[in-house]
Amino acid sequence: MPDPVALALHGAMSRILQVSAERPGAYPTIGDALAVAPAGATIAVDPGTYYESLDLTGAVIQIAAAVPDPGDSSTGSGSNKANTEVILAGSAELDPIIRCRDGSVTLRGLTLRAGDSAAVDIEHATLKMEDCQLSAGFGPGARLSDRAEFSITGCTISGAHQGLVIEDSTGKVEGTTIRKIVADGVVVRHGADPVFRNCTIHGCGHRGVYVYQSGRPTIEGCDISDTGNEGIAVAQYSSPLLTRVYVHDTKGVGISFASGTSGEVDSCKIENTEEPGLQIADDATVNVIEATTSAAGLGMADAHKGDAEKVELLLADLDAMVGLTSVKAEVKAVIDEIQVNDWRRNAGLSIGGMSHHLIFAGAPGTGKTTVGRIYGQLLAALGVLPGGPLKEVSRRDLVGQYIGHTAEKTAAVFDECRGGVVFLDEAYALSRNAGAGGHDFGQEAIDMIVKLMEDMRNEIAVIAAGYTKEMLDFLDANPGLASRFVKTIEFENYSPEELALIITRIISTGDYTLAPDAEPLLLRHFTAVERGASFGNARDARKLFESLRKIQSQRLRRLGRKPTLDELREFTVADVSIAVTALA
Repeated sequence: MPDPVALALHGAMSRILQVSAERPGAYPTIGDALAVAPAGATIAVDPGTYYESLDLTGAVIQIAAAVPDPGDSSTGSGSNKANTEVILAGSAELDPIIRCRDGSVTLRGLTLRAGDSAAVDIEHATLKMEDCQLSAGFGPGARLSDRAEFSITGCTISGAHQGLVIEDSTGKVEGTTIRKIVADGVVVRHGADPVFRNCTIHGCGHRGVYVYQSGRPTIEGCDISDTGNEGIAVAQYSSPLLTRVYVHDTKGVGISFASGTSGEVDSCKIENTEEPGLQIADDATVNVIEATTSAAGLGMADAHKGDAEKVELLLADLDAMVGLTSVKAEVKAVIDEIQVNDWRRNAGLSIGGMSHHLIFAGAPGTGKTTVGRIYGQLLAALGVLPGGPLKEVSRRDLVGQYIGHTAEKTAAVFDECRGGVVFLDEAYALSRNAGAGGHDFGQEAIDMIVKLMEDMRNEIAVIAAGYTKEMLDFLDANPGLASRFVKTIEFENYSPEELALIITRIISTGDYTLAPDAEPLLLRHFTAVERGASFGNARDARKLFESLRKIQSQRLRRLGRKPTLDELREFTVADVSIAVTALA
């Protein structure tokens, strides 16, 4: 962590570097300014959209939206917000927009739109963030870990898979709104002790706040509502302090304390939640000073009714995926059986027991994770699962370093995914003896998974994924494992035509266009590419797209003038030719 005295000296000597796509003499990108910025500098960014992913490791830096010049008519008024926003959209789908370790970063007045990673990822560093807007695709809005220190004020996090993930870190979050989150709004774990004051958490698909693995947050004066499960869920020896918290309109209980937890509830109000509004396990040690509850609005029956319209929309999303004809048919067959079982149950007819766990077998990059996410959402829409996150896990997330540690880690993962899907990637890695001293901790994880798949069969779905041959070894690792899965779904390699369609969709979604004569080059490339063990299918298509963006950027920078809108959007025949040649 940076030394406070050194930071003060840097601040005293700070200089301002201007970034603008149009201002004469300014740096054209934030990355260009960072390359020459001294410690303690401020990078002032003019309005516009910047496709950059910034690694600020070891840096002491401020990045802020430039204060508009009152005499500059180009900034417009509040009615034309697009002309006044500083938007960082990221240059790579899988990279955070802002990453910092062992440094200190201040972000002010920025809009950060990430792809499949966190918008902001801070490890063992200091973050100050004010008046920023964060969104992410399948990642959290911000992840703070490894003894990070932070101050987040007046920000909005929306449209992310998770809002804030805080682990083994300390800091404060004030006057911040977290809304329209796919899974949990806030996750506090690994002993983290943040303070939340006067925040709003609204519209989360799973829990509003999830505290586990000895988390110790203080939550004061916050409003938590419209969650798919609990408003606040406390588990695994955690101990939060809840003061003047208003929890309302949730599909789970308002506040729950699981076995072995502790904490304090003072002057909290709980309304229109599942019964009971405040749920405390018998052996939890919770000091309830004052809590008013009115939990009669949403019971389990309402929370788990099927949503026929949502089911049809999700099936349409599945149909819109490129290729995968047999996969779509298999998933629909599972959904059909679930629906018919529900009709039979309501008609008073007998039904057989049915597992919702699946094996996805096949090469990487064939859509297994995306199909798994849709499958989990289908189960929730049908009322089979409460609705929760899809969490991708691998051997390192489950296997511990000593006897008993693995079972604890595996149980924690399943508890975090309660209501949703555990997506176990490269599952066969667990069946390979990688334990120290001859003890197979991977086998310990498999045995625990078998138990949890049965114990939590109505609360979770497990999808085990990997290469077809290796998955057979995985299923042989425990006598009861194969019987836990309802079926195996095979994912075939994409055809050249399908891969060409995938990359053209990626290009279009990224607000780019393809020169008319360039598409045959893409088809020719995917026809000729070697399909060995390292072939990545759609991942290779994504890699080619990133290469095209880099080549186009280099070409446009050499024009000696500002490109036109059409030039900024188009990938030329020459761009494609260079990219496919480099990857051949």
